[in-house]
Amino acid sequence: MTEVSAPPSWPPLREVIHRFDLRADKSLGQHFLLDANLLDRIRRCAEPLDGLNVIEIGPGPGGLTRALLQSQAAHVTAIEVDPRAVAATQSLAADGRLSVIEADALKLDLPGLIAAPRVIVANLPYNAGTPLLIRWLAEAGAYQAMTLMFQLEVAERIAATPSTSAYGRLSVLAQWLCEVDIVLHVPASAFTPPPKVESAMVRLIPRPVQPPALQFKAMERLTAAAFGQRRKMLRGALREMGGETLLNKAGIAPDRRAETLSVAEFERLMLATL
Repeated sequence: MTEVSAPPSWPPLREVIHRFDLRADKSLGQHFLLDANLLDRIRRCAEPLDGLNVIEIGPGPGGLTRALLQSQAAHVTAIEVDPRAVAATQSLAADGRLSVIEADALKLDLPGLIAAPRVIVANLPYNAGTPLLIRWLAEAGAYQAMTLMFQLEVAERIAATPSTSAYGRLSVLAQWLCEVDIVLHVPASAFTPPPKVESAMVRLIPRPVQPPALQFKAMERLTAAAFGQRRKMLRGALREMGGETLLNKAGIAPDRRAETLSVAEFERLMLATL
């Protein structure tokens, strides 16, 4: 795959951090990646990007942004809430392939803002990763792929299989709507400053057929109830949604617990609620 060469005017990332006073803000969940080789590996995990509109969330000093601009992506849009990082990332906008938006990604309608075909590639702030993912899963059909960095515990929950301790609401929602794979483990030492936990990149490929919004809302309600009291049998956990009657309608034994149900069984149970 042909790559675009990095402009020689790009300074070292540590120099960028110093120039824009980009000391990591704990309240924003900031942990920066500065290793060019690792950033290139992350970009390769997101390939192919040829001709696509890439959305990056939380670029920080712009390390991953640089890697993305070295791909054949049609355009990169970086969304950043920290004005210091906005200024740092805007300094990379030389060839018209980069746009930087100062905003909270949770408040943006990304499909309305960025033209298709679009993908998301991001080292997500730890404190916003899960709500952002749920937001994007609700509109998963709008993206060709999402390649996202989470703390390892969250990544394992997204990819977990039934009858494991990590399996839960996030596992069901993500795997119902996407093919899910953990594609890269990243040690805490790779970040500046290093967090207290390991991290991992998760690759999510939306399934060709996506459910209507009504079914997504129903699945959200169902999984919240089922896993909200995961030690209970489903007849008790789902009492307010119909309990044993609902479970019998879906052909699921009332004495089972949420973590034993497959994604397909959750879908069957969800359809029985409608």
